[in-house]
Order: sequence, then structure tokens, then C-alpha cells
Amino acid sequence: MLKLSIGPFISHWHGVIVSLAWLLAAVLCGLLAYRLVFFLYRKIDKNPGDRTQLIFRECRAPLRFALPVYAIDIATPELRIPRVFVAPMNHLIGLLEIIAIAWLAIKLAFVFSESLVIHYEALGDDDFKTRRIVTQIRLLRRILLAIISVLACGVALMSFRWGRELGGSVLASAGIAGLAVGLAARPTIENLVAGVQLAITQPIRLEDVVIVENEWGWVEEITTTYVVVRIWDLRRLVLPLSYFISHPFQNWTRHSANLMGSAHVYADYSVPVDEVRSELARVVKTLPDWDGKVCVLQVTHATDRAIELRALVSASDSGKLWDLRCAVRERLIAFIQRNYPHCLPRMRAEAAMTRMDDFNGIGRGGVYES
Repeated sequence: MLKLSIGPFISHWHGVIVSLAWLLAAVLCGLLAYRLVFFLYRKIDKNPGDRTQLIFRECRAPLRFALPVYAIDIATPELRIPRVFVAPMNHLIGLLEIIAIAWLAIKLAFVFSESLVIHYEALGDDDFKTRRIVTQIRLLRRILLAIISVLACGVALMSFRWGRELGGSVLASAGIAGLAVGLAARPTIENLVAGVQLAITQPIRLEDVVIVENEWGWVEEITTTYVVVRIWDLRRLVLPLSYFISHPFQNWTRHSANLMGSAHVYADYSVPVDEVRSELARVVKTLPDWDGKVCVLQVTHATDRAIELRALVSASDSGKLWDLRCAVRERLIAFIQRNYPHCLPRMRAEAAMTRMDDFNGIGRGGVYES
């Protein structure tokens, strides 16, 4: 009787130990396969570079997770588990496989897109073409990652009975709830559509110089929903993607980074404009920020007190142009102060004299200059 009572107990624990052994063996086989894959890849790739390092860095974690999961799936028929736990365990393994596939797909998409970015950045022949392609690749990658994540969540939910019923009810309903969901999702949908339009039409690219909301800065980041503009004083302006489709903005580097800027100087009517123009031509040749293309000085305005001299110069990018404008303004003011101090802006006034001797012989209607 004792042997008969102990026998099922021993048989039960024997099954548990065998199942644990199979699970452990499956996990070890998965990890061994993971090591073997990377070992063979290192042997095949004799000259590892940035792309190889990127693959090792990004795909290591998902493969370390996926291969043991699939090994456990293969070993499941050999496990001695109660029949009541078979369906939940298979469901759990299926969910883990969905997570592994989605994770690996996201990493592979990232690796492929970054490999293209590394390739085009390594060429470095045309900075504008490179920035355009890099912007398209990264924006489309973000959209692809969002699609993969949504599909993975949808497949995972459909594996549950209540998930299938919920999905069917949502699709079948076309009343107020569907309208509310559509209205709530409208900003997200607008930004996704705007992201596709930005990737195709390219009104902005990474590191473009733009003026938005009366702020001047660089496009620092483009995501699937918003754009980050780095303002010149290091503030960040965050705008939705749809803003760049529905609102006007200035792009200073749409086709070329070359820009023209002006530096205004005010002087008296007596200033010798030709001398100042010659000084401008001499000054810009000594400034490293000038690109050698545009150098013009003109009288653009005149008031009752002074004239406005506009020095128009050009530079290869916006940062250099700002420094060039400041330097030109400083040099021209210093030139006038040094050589023609009497030509600085002056205040003129006319006053009537009551006596002839009040102004040393100048009669009624004399003129003061200060």
C-alpha cells in the first residue's frame, strides 16, 4: 500500500523535473544559437565598421530574447504538464513570440535606416542632398516603427477572446462612440499624414535654418508628431508636424545655405559715400566669413536728420552671416568716427533771433548746428 501511494507522487515529480530539464535545455540551446549567430557574423565580416557595430549593438538584445523563446516553443510538446495548463502556456508563448518578432522588426528597421544614413553621410559630396535623404529616411523610419508597434499590439489583443469581441464591436459601431474616437484621433492622424507629406515634399530638413512664430533657429529634430526647432538662445520650440503644412514659415536654407544680409549705418548728409563704399570693399576682404560674392553699399533712406547707408554682404551660412554683418557694421562706424567725425548724425535746429548781436552778427532767422 505504501508503494502504491508513493508511486504517483514520484511520477509527478519526475514529470516536473523532466519538464524543467527540457525548459532549461531549450533556453540554453537558444542562447547557444544566439552566440553562434554572432560568432559566424564576425567570421564572415572581416572588416567590421560602423555598420557592423550598429548591428551588434541593436540586434543583440532582441535576438537574446527571441531565440530562447522559439527554442521553448519547439520543446513544448516534450513537456509533461497538466492538460489544463497547455492552452495558457501556448498562449503565453505566442504572446512572447509576437513581442520578439515586433522587437526584432523594429531593431532591423532601425539598423537598415541608420545604415543608409551612414552611407550617405560618408559620401559627403552634397550637403543638401544628404540632409534631404537623411530627413526622409528618419521620418519614414518613425512612421514604420509606429505601424509595427500598432500591428503588434493589434495581433496580441486579437489573441484574446475578449480582444476579438472588443475589436468586432468597435468596428461594428458607427454611432456617437465612433464619431468621438474619430474626433479624438484627428490630431494624430493629421500629424501622420503631415509626416508623410513632409517626407515627400521636404519643406524642411534637419539643420535647416527657419523662422517660425517670429523665432529664428535650426530644425533640430523631426518626429512622427512634432518638430523641435533650436532657437538661437538655446531654447527649444516644439511644433506639431501639421503646423508646417498649414502655416507659412521662412526657410533660409531651402535650396542653398548661401544668404545675404544687410548692415545699416546712419550718417550725416555730408558723408562721402564713395569713400565709405571703398572702405566696405576693403573690409570684407579681410573678414573670413565673407564668401566673396556680394558686397554692395547704397543709400537706401534719407530723413530730415541723417541718411541710411545699407551694406549688403553675403556668407555661406546663417551663422557666418550674422558675424559678418556685426563686423561690417563695427568697421564702418569706426571708419567714419576715425576719418569723418563731423559726418556722424547731427541735430539741426532753426531759431529766430530777436537782436542782431545775439548771434555775432547773424540776424533774424539764424541757424544753429549741434
